[in-house]
Amino acid sequence: MADDNEEEAEPAVELGDGEPVEGAPLVRIASRLHWPVQKSEILRKESEETTVRTPDGPQELGDLLEQVDETYFQSRQEFLELVRDVTGTGPIPTADE
Repeated sequence: MADDNEEEAEPAVELGDGEPVEGAPLVRIASRLHWPVQKSEILRKESEETTVRTPDGPQELGDLLEQVDETYFQSRQEFLELVRDVTGTGPIPTADE
């Protein structure tokens, strides 16, 4: 058993001192929603101006969803796949890049 007087363990992952990345990860936005969901309901809950991290830099959620033909997402996975088809995948630039 662990001793209550032991010092707390170091974090499992060290956080870097790098430049901040603007916007929220797409998976964080998806995790706040309940599935299935309509595109209009996503915009109502999250706002069209919600900034999303993409490989091309920060973009507004409303702009990304305008480029998706679906109006109803059956699952979180379907939402992520369709939005990633628009944004692409790859490294996310920092604020200075």
